Amino acid sequence: MKPTPQDWSKLKVYPLAQRVSLTKVEDILIDPDSSPRECSPEVARMVHDAASRIAESRRRGAGVILMYGAHLLRNGAALILERMMSRGWVTHLATNGAGSIHDWEYSWLGRSTESVEKNVATGTFGAWDETGRNIHLALLAGALRGEGYGTSLGRFILEDGVDLPAAEELESALSAEPAHPLAPARAELLVVMRRWNIPGGRVAIQHRWKQASILAQAFRHQVPMTVHPGIGYDIIATHPIFNGAAIGRAAGIDFRLIGDSMETLDNGVVLSIGTAIMAPQVFEKSLSCVNNLRLQAGRAIVSGHTIYVVDLQDGGNWDWTQGEPPKTNPAYYLRFCKSFSRMGGAMHYVQSDNVTFVHHVYRELERL
Repeated sequence: MKPTPQDWSKLKVYPLAQRVSLTKVEDILIDPDSSPRECSPEVARMVHDAASRIAESRRRGAGVILMYGAHLLRNGAALILERMMSRGWVTHLATNGAGSIHDWEYSWLGRSTESVEKNVATGTFGAWDETGRNIHLALLAGALRGEGYGTSLGRFILEDGVDLPAAEELESALSAEPAHPLAPARAELLVVMRRWNIPGGRVAIQHRWKQASILAQAFRHQVPMTVHPGIGYDIIATHPIFNGAAIGRAAGIDFRLIGDSMETLDNGVVLSIGTAIMAPQVFEKSLSCVNNLRLQAGRAIVSGHTIYVVDLQDGGNWDWTQGEPPKTNPAYYLRFCKSFSRMGGAMHYVQSDNVTFVHHVYRELERL
């Protein structure tokens, strides 16, 4: 028999407020001015080193890229990162799909996170109507402005919704200019509006906890913020409105956008915080693209940058400043270390709780 893709449009979704959420904004958000949790002398040394290099990079006009996994947000770092953006200490932020989903849920509902084990068993894991619906609307509408994932969703949160064109307007534009670069985006939005009876005009969604959204604050400070999801990785794929083209289009723009920030990394700094897959994979491809274009133009490749990889794991008990281990060593297979060790410049691995490290770096930057 020929395999047939399942019809996800029949999925049943539920109001997000009905979900048992495991974390609340008021319980997790950390005051940037509070005292960070204690860290080991080795971590403290790396914190000072990272803060000093960030400060020097910014004085020189070099970039500082912070790539993070969802746990940094869930551990309460949003206000700290907002301060770092407002001070100009971070020039680009990047996260994965989960980071954007928790971000939206905190900003709208004030809580996020669910029991994967319990909810998979009941077929309700990720089956939350507002999360999938509103993130898709943000991306579909942002595509008409040529915006990527991070900008579209950050704007949606900060501006409490979005203005949609009338369906007739989209139809007219498609008929008049079927080969227009925005034609696919117009068609995708039109299909969704027709299928889900969404009228044109203002879609007002109040976000009462904007302070908990890294995406919204990045948009407010006009700091580039990119999201790098995977199709099928994130709960917005478990919604009947799921549109892989919309997600892929938004993520494709963001992949090119982070390349623009890679251009600023000569003598700059990269912070990879709690992201074992997204950051190393996206970084190595985007850096290669930038070096490709530079070499074609007769320019030198990106150099002089310093990379700090922060995670709770022990780094395979390997000293990564000495290069990568042999293939016979289990540490060789730690992708988040190995990939970054191959990216030129200097790579330092820091075994630390993610929010503790970032909080200490912020406080150290305030003292410098």
